[in-house]
Amino acid sequence: MKTDQTQIKRPRYMGIATFMRAPLVQDLSSIDIAMAGVPFDGGVTNRSGARHGPREVRNQSSLMRTVHPATRQNPFDLKRIGDIGDVDFPDLFDLEASVERIHQFYLRLTKAGVMPLTTGGDHSISYPILRALGAFAPLGLVHIDAHTDTWDSFAGSKFMHGTPFRRAVEAGAIDPRRTIQIGIRGAQTSSEGWDYSRDQGMRVVFMDEVEALGIEGIIREAHRVIAGKPCYLSFDIDALDPAFAPGTGTPEAGGFTMREAIRLVRGLGGLQLVGADLVEVSPPFDIGGMTALNGATLLYEMLCLLACQPEI
Repeated sequence: MKTDQTQIKRPRYMGIATFMRAPLVQDLSSIDIAMAGVPFDGGVTNRSGARHGPREVRNQSSLMRTVHPATRQNPFDLKRIGDIGDVDFPDLFDLEASVERIHQFYLRLTKAGVMPLTTGGDHSISYPILRALGAFAPLGLVHIDAHTDTWDSFAGSKFMHGTPFRRAVEAGAIDPRRTIQIGIRGAQTSSEGWDYSRDQGMRVVFMDEVEALGIEGIIREAHRVIAGKPCYLSFDIDALDPAFAPGTGTPEAGGFTMREAIRLVRGLGGLQLVGADLVEVSPPFDIGGMTALNGATLLYEMLCLLACQPEI
């Protein structure tokens, strides 16, 4: 049974703004892929605003059409897809309780056998998601970002947007030797995060190496590292150059163009993905909705990857 496309076929400015104009659903048994928002930026270290990311990416995603220009496939013909709304945060000012609330939300999806496609929110949300999806066996990770996000703590907290993948390693949710971090750049006040990733066996691809190998070379390296086993994809919008993504909390010059980012994500086809996220879109810093539109475009590419996954 395919997704009802009544909403999708309406003019794109009509109807309730859901991700990709997919139906808003509550019954997890009726879908294969759940698009969800995590409107949380309690883990940011400087410029807040990513809490507004899911709402604005939903709005811009109404501009996405259904048939992929390269594959000619329609993800809505391949899988049952729905927008299941947002994680709720009644205890928003309790950071650890909020992290656990995200974990429980995604644990429910894991138990239902539904693949999640998430829009954040800051990058701290990836840790509780990975805890849920990697609860039974550690996952590989394709992490596209300007930063490794493997620092230990900041301002007395171990839960922030610079620590999710260190926490995920400690929790046994990801296998560091099947983890590749792509697009890393920008000066830091300490090499702690870079050192941790290297020492744990993660494949860290700094932007200079991206330039040297080219996008096709990086795609081949990602497939080599993941080694044909289950993995997760996490895309921080600050992987893009600020010319394409000004609306983010920690912009770093010298990033990917949108053409490069689209090629990179498309090149991940064939990986055994169990879920994906797109994080750190911060509408208060955006210009004309550009960052949210580019985020929605990448989210569509991720949706196509998930829709092509074989039935479990």
